[in-house]
Amino acid sequence: MRALIVEDEKAAVRILKSILTELSPQYEISGVTDSIIGTVEWLSTNPSPDLVFMDIHLADGSAFEIFERIAIRCPVIFTTAYDEYALKAFKVNSIDYLLKPINENEMRRALDKLELLQNAPQRDDEDFLHIIKSISNRERYTEHFLVPGKGSKLLPLSADSVCYFCISEGETKAVTSEGELYIMPYTLDELSGVVDPERFFRVNRQYLISREAISDIDLWFQSRLSINLKIPKGEKTVVSKARVKEFKMWFAGKNGGF
Repeated sequence: MRALIVEDEKAAVRILKSILTELSPQYEISGVTDSIIGTVEWLSTNPSPDLVFMDIHLADGSAFEIFERIAIRCPVIFTTAYDEYALKAFKVNSIDYLLKPINENEMRRALDKLELLQNAPQRDDEDFLHIIKSISNRERYTEHFLVPGKGSKLLPLSADSVCYFCISEGETKAVTSEGELYIMPYTLDELSGVVDPERFFRVNRQYLISREAISDIDLWFQSRLSINLKIPKGEKTVVSKARVKEFKMWFAGKNGGF
């Protein structure tokens, strides 16, 4: 088994090699690159590795540029000191996203996931990459938030408990099924990108609602829909006309409609 390390910090390379040798000695480090240009050149002139460990911030820019220049047909485990790129990482064939400093437990989990995929019934490359993305997508969604409390406290907030997110008085807020209100340190656009789209839907510019929060739905003016939530609020939650069809498909599990 051949692995490529894409990393511009020598200490990080040593740590990766040490942990990989300890956990999966069957892997041979077939190459180490430290830049976009060097990685593209290596992949162009060598057989495809079985696994790539890739830092995101490289000497000459973002590692995501590599995917724009050359097709990578094997699984990728991203290693980085920054967590804001997790969603972007899972849009390519990443199986995990490890934050530095990397420890053995996190690496073991990532390698176990890869082994599970490799031991699945034989599939062609397209199917294999599809499975990687499917698993990654299921794991990427945020299930818990830390939100500001009183004073200097941070409070845990489970996505399961949220009835809806909204923009009110210039702030993004979360309202729970118990009627509790929390100020969110995110924009509604950011929340739309991190919560599970099977559970939450952006009905308009102001509201991102949970499926479980819907009590019933009224037909509204100009072919729009008005959603009645289990937690009453002062104004109607109207699905914008442009999103009605998509909302119906989402609410019916993408297979049905009204």
